[in-house]
Amino acid sequence: MSDPQYWLVMPAAGRGQRLAADLPKQYLTLLDRSMLEWSLQPFATDERCRGLAVALSPGDTHWPAVRARLSSAIIETPGGAERSDSVRQALETLRMRGAKDSDWVLVHDAARPCVTTAEIAALRQGVARDDATADGPLAGGLLALPLADTLKRGTAAGAAVVSAETVAREGLWRALTPQMFRLGALLAALRVAVAAGRIPTDEAQAMEWQGATPRLVTGESTNLKVTTTTDLVLAEGILRARLAGGAG
Repeated sequence: MSDPQYWLVMPAAGRGQRLAADLPKQYLTLLDRSMLEWSLQPFATDERCRGLAVALSPGDTHWPAVRARLSSAIIETPGGAERSDSVRQALETLRMRGAKDSDWVLVHDAARPCVTTAEIAALRQGVARDDATADGPLAGGLLALPLADTLKRGTAAGAAVVSAETVAREGLWRALTPQMFRLGALLAALRVAVAAGRIPTDEAQAMEWQGATPRLVTGESTNLKVTTTTDLVLAEGILRARLAGGAG
C-alpha cells in the first residue's frame, strides 16, 4: 500500500485570545516545552515528511528561542490575518522553494500538541488508498471524530440560553487536523476563496467549495485543540501519561 511523502504546513500566527494568556498560546509551556514544539515533534521525526513550513506573525519575538531548540530545519513563512491566509502563504513559499503542485501537504494546528504518529500514518495511508479512484487533484482527507454526544440547538431567552431543539447527530463529525491535500489543488482553492471574499474555517471547507469530498479518517479523542485553560491542563496530562508510558 502506498504511503506518500508530504510537506508539513503549520499556521502559527494566531494570538489565541480566548485563552487570555500573556503570550500567544502556541508558546505556552507544556512539560518544559512550548506547545508549538510538541505539535511539530511527530512530523519532525517522520521520515515521510519532506520539510516543515511554519507560518509566523511578523515581528514574532517568541519564535527565535523555540527555533534554537529545534533540531530540524524550518521553512519560515509569513503568517496572515486569518488561518487560511497563513496556509496560503506557506503553500506559496513551498512552491517557490521547489515543491510541486502534485506533492501532498499536511496542515496541522499549532494548538494540537497531542496528535499521534499513528493518526498521521492513518491519514496518509487512508488518503493514498482513495487517491487511485478519487477525482485527481480533488483527492484528500482529514482526521475527524464522529459526534457521540446529544446535540442541542440553543436560543436566547432574555439573559439565558435555552434548548430549542435536539439536533440529530447521525453523520456529523468533528474536524481535527492534520488535513491532507495536493499542494496545487489546495493553493488554488484558497486563492479562489480569498478572491471571493470567503474565509474557510479549515482546508477541507475550501476544497469542498471546489467540489471535493475529502475522506474522513477517524482520529483520536486525545487530539484536542487547546483553546481554554482546561484544555491546557488536559493536554499536559495526556503528554505526561505518554511520557510515563515510554511513548514520548
